[in-house]
Amino acid sequence: NGNAAAIQLSFDTQDYPQGNYSIELIVNSNDPVNPTITVPISLTIDNEIPVELTSFAAEVDRSDVLLRWTTATELNNSGFQVERKTDGSEWSEISFISGLGTTTEISHYTFRDQSLTNGKYSYRLKQIDFDGTYSYSNEIEVEVTPPNKYALYQNYPNPFNPNTVIEYSVPEPASVTLQIYSIVGELVSTYTYENVNAGYHKIEFDASNLSSGTYVYQIIANGTTKNFSDVKKMMRVK
Repeated sequence: NGNAAAIQLSFDTQDYPQGNYSIELIVNSNDPVNPTITVPISLTIDNEIPVELTSFAAEVDRSDVLLRWTTATELNNSGFQVERKTDGSEWSEISFISGLGTTTEISHYTFRDQSLTNGKYSYRLKQIDFDGTYSYSNEIEVEVTPPNKYALYQNYPNPFNPNTVIEYSVPEPASVTLQIYSIVGELVSTYTYENVNAGYHKIEFDASNLSSGTYVYQIIANGTTKNFSDVKKMMRVK
């Protein structure tokens, strides 16, 4: 009858696959000439879920930096290129962590950057899709600082078979001797370092030629202002 009307349609497309759809909207009116009007509608459903990074954080753990990040959703996510730079340097790739492709589940990722020297470090993530497109996360900065005390840490893993890592810290230049004994006091290995810089240090101990049992490791450090000694136990298993 010459009157106009605005019609708004809402669709819940959650249960429909992606693609193109055709819809016919049939309008009945009181127009005697055209009582029924069919309006064709084209609809494209594109339920793409981007890679939504909800958190990205860094934590200093002695001479390591532990990175953690979380995604709420992922779409065609090949993975994350972990990049690092220091003052005056360019960004460089240090690792690649595979993604989960496409998922609507919350996903958690971690990466440990190990055995760093003292200084400031910046990190960012380069998220890469399977088709090669990419985007960057925000940048975060941390500082690895020298220890303020002598310490001998528990080896890891423990128990171990056959390798384990023994870590110690010295707050000043020192000469360091690390000795490993059997539980009955037999000396089985000795590591000697004449000039160790202040910082955190690691020794990888290979016990392939040792039998199962409890062993004792002792550190003797002679620094410029202080001497230090400590003892801890570890368990070799087969």
